[in-house]
Amino acid sequence: MKNKLENIDKLIKESLTQEEAAFYAELDEQNPFEMLEGLFHGRNRWIIILINVILLIFFGLFIYCLIQFLNAEATNDLILWAASGFASFAIVGFLKLFTWMQMDKNAILREIKRLELQVSSLAGKMS
Repeated sequence: MKNKLENIDKLIKESLTQEEAAFYAELDEQNPFEMLEGLFHGRNRWIIILINVILLIFFGLFIYCLIQFLNAEATNDLILWAASGFASFAIVGFLKLFTWMQMDKNAILREIKRLELQVSSLAGKMS
């Protein structure tokens, strides 16, 4: 199966112009670090930066709540710090989930662009 995909990729690259081939190579698979870096490019860059700042603040708040929980002696204080720590950790999780969903969205868009390029290449060969 992998050989067939490599052969198809080779045929597509041979049929493309140099500019299209460079664009097609840019759409290749990315590792998680490249996907994470890709979040900081484009129109929504400021949202991702803001989310990461908020994420760091809430993670720091979680650490503070954890320390206060371990130092608390009264039951009411334990409940307060545990609930606050849980809430801040949940917010961190939700923000991370949003970030991973954006990475997945970018990967899907990249694959759609590859398909569009392949379809236009095949349409150019047929006419």
